[in-house]
Amino acid sequence: MDEAVVVDAVRSPMGKGKPGGALSGLHAVELLAQTISGLLARTGIDPARVDDVVTGCVSQAGEQSGNVGRMAWLAAGLPEHVPAVTVERKCGSSQQAVHFAAAGIMSGQYDVVVVAGVESMSRVPMGSNRLGADVYGPSVTARYAPGLVSQGVAAELVAARWKLSREQLDDYAARSHRLAGEAADSGGFDREIVPITLGDGTVVARDESIRRGTTAEKLAGLTPAFADDDAARRFPEIGWSVTAGNSSQITDGASAILLTSERAATELGLSPRARFRGFAVCGDDPIAMLTAPIPATRRVLDRAGLALADVDHYEVNEAFASVPLAWQAEFDADPARLNPRGGAIALGHPLGASGARLATTMLGALEATGGRIGLQAMCEAGGMANALLLERI
Repeated sequence: MDEAVVVDAVRSPMGKGKPGGALSGLHAVELLAQTISGLLARTGIDPARVDDVVTGCVSQAGEQSGNVGRMAWLAAGLPEHVPAVTVERKCGSSQQAVHFAAAGIMSGQYDVVVVAGVESMSRVPMGSNRLGADVYGPSVTARYAPGLVSQGVAAELVAARWKLSREQLDDYAARSHRLAGEAADSGGFDREIVPITLGDGTVVARDESIRRGTTAEKLAGLTPAFADDDAARRFPEIGWSVTAGNSSQITDGASAILLTSERAATELGLSPRARFRGFAVCGDDPIAMLTAPIPATRRVLDRAGLALADVDHYEVNEAFASVPLAWQAEFDADPARLNPRGGAIALGHPLGASGARLATTMLGALEATGGRIGLQAMCEAGGMANALLLERI
């Protein structure tokens, strides 16, 4: 079995996912096309050698409905014989794309794969692929009667279960902005960001989402975003402490990673940056929904024969502040190793792009600090999670 390696990883800047956001004037296909082009230009690889393009995208509707990875490849003027597939595992879509691509390489089906992710949340709003449909069906509704809840209510359930206070959530959110701002201002994100050119020639090269100067005291003035009378009756333990300020931001963004077999990297004269130590995917309670990173972490560590103490960097997606805080509490994890360059609260969560974005940021941080092993976990709607372990080369 050949080993799968990461040759390079990039992302776009993060733009606010609303009309007027820095990237809101750009079609998702064009955003991803520029990101993929930037990746290929940096590696110098002949794009004709790529076996497949595996792309994560959650809201595959409207402008994102035409197999967005394939359209982006063609939009970039790249060889027509290279195919593409777009996958969806909710927030973990592009992390799942990484898993699929690496597994394809390890099984001998691929030599070179571009993994990508994209979500233009300003142009294709979250949930637009559902169009008000009943996506659960009668049997699921009956099994979990009186019904599943929104992710916001699930974040409240996580906060209640792990006894996380509003102050803790706001402190963590302020930390995310502070750390992301420090990383950006010190050049920590420079290597991972591919500048994006808009139709009018404007170049976007920095994240729009980071709010420098954010404090827990300022966040304390925000009202709970998901208060619901029905949920309050069902779950009296909820303290209603989840706000827009301690939740991930809605953003536009794209990400791209070049994976090859170790043999192909040698043949092509490429210098890999990391190898994979393990993968896992796991389900958990679909009502609490956001807890699966915990069993997924246990599973991936067990498969790799590692303990959490062996891991230098933990990247746990900040869908809501309660998610990484509950994960940290469950493992008694070192807070200094948890999302040390901030996360989705500051950088945003462009759904389909986030998995590959986290891997990109984690790899850059490992290289900057000399760390060896990084662990990444993504909570996903429906009570699922992906986890992976990267080893810096």
